[in-house]
Amino acid sequence: MAQQKRKHSNARSNKRRSHDFLTLKSLSICTNCDARIIPHRICPSCGFYKGRQVITLSAKKEEK
Repeated sequence: MAQQKRKHSNARSNKRRSHDFLTLKSLSICTNCDARIIPHRICPSCGFYKGRQVITLSAKKEEK
């Protein structure tokens, strides 16, 4: 098996890894309660999706 002649410098390794980063999730605002939610998902705080109620939440969550 071949051996490397010289070690890759830190700059060379970091240039190669320049695209290996995490991106922030895009968030939208719920039309009912103005909470920040992931797009195309039911709002976890109020249970609405596209202006209509999809799920009913328990009373304990609504108090918080």
